Amino acid sequence: MNYMAKKNLSTVLAAIGILVTIFALWISLQYRTLTSGFLAWPASIRGVLLITGILFIILGVYFYPTKKHRTIINILFLLPAVLAFTMTVIIPFILGVFYSFTDWNGITLNNFIGFENYKDFFKSPEYIHSFMATLIFTILNMLLVNIIAFGLSLLVTSKIRGRNIYRAGFFIPNLIGGIVLGYIWQFIFNYVITDIAAAMNIKSLSQSLLALPDRAILAIIIVSTWQYAGYIMMIYVTAIQGVPASVIEAAKMDGAHGFKRITKIIAPLIANSFTICIFLTLVNSFKQFDLNYAITNGGPSKLFMGKAIHSTELLALNIYKTAFTRNDMAVAQAKAVVFFVLLAIVSLIQVYVSKKKEVEM
Repeated sequence: MNYMAKKNLSTVLAAIGILVTIFALWISLQYRTLTSGFLAWPASIRGVLLITGILFIILGVYFYPTKKHRTIINILFLLPAVLAFTMTVIIPFILGVFYSFTDWNGITLNNFIGFENYKDFFKSPEYIHSFMATLIFTILNMLLVNIIAFGLSLLVTSKIRGRNIYRAGFFIPNLIGGIVLGYIWQFIFNYVITDIAAAMNIKSLSQSLLALPDRAILAIIIVSTWQYAGYIMMIYVTAIQGVPASVIEAAKMDGAHGFKRITKIIAPLIANSFTICIFLTLVNSFKQFDLNYAITNGGPSKLFMGKAIHSTELLALNIYKTAFTRNDMAVAQAKAVVFFVLLAIVSLIQVYVSKKKEVEM
């Protein structure tokens, strides 16, 4: 097939595809008014028309004669993933930012109110405490998960017997869903630990940790660390196994043993793994929701700035409750936008600092 024939075929296919796609979209938009006649087709037929039109457009682009045919093929293969990402992430994000400046109630909006939604929650003791609690939780959880995970990775990469069994055992908690895990540990904190403490006459543990406003967040940290440390451990294990054995042997011959070998040899060689693991734990901790919801649901209550607030309500749970408990969708969207900005800033700073440390090490 010569150049002109290919070009004409490409143009015809693309034109048919565009016309069919526009027709299918028009029928869908006019569905409520087209209740009778030949245009009142079932939804399945309209869907088939839409897919057929898109396929014709793709074929038209594919057959278009050009020197950059390889680039076109690459774009076509990427197109489904890009469209899915755009439809499920980019467009909802843009709409969310827009709704945060309106009085949207989840269904309709009447007015564009500017920054009023943002002004409200920045003055709220509940939101201020949620932010502080999230910050404390993130720092403690990030440190504990990485320290424990790194320690476990050193254990399971040593010559200890049954190290593969240990790896599997430490990783298993990460396979359990957060909601299920939260309810299991809620039962453990409320009944198992307290009953054991009562039987052994340990008064400090006789009351559930979840009932103490100033300590309940420790319960979430314990469970989160137990769940996530095994996953982070596997990243450290992979990095440690990538350290050349000859380097370790040379360090041993030079007298570098134990802690010195870890800090002077292993840690610098796996510095990029520290960057990845700290980033993952930082993001995971900052947006913690499922364990927070299942274990405490934000409780117990306490006084803060003269107002009763939920002592363990982290930012993600606070946004969820603003939207679905108080039905204040626009304010929840505003909180979500601020949450995204905060998480982006903190993550970028962390990656920058970690990369700088990598160079220094």
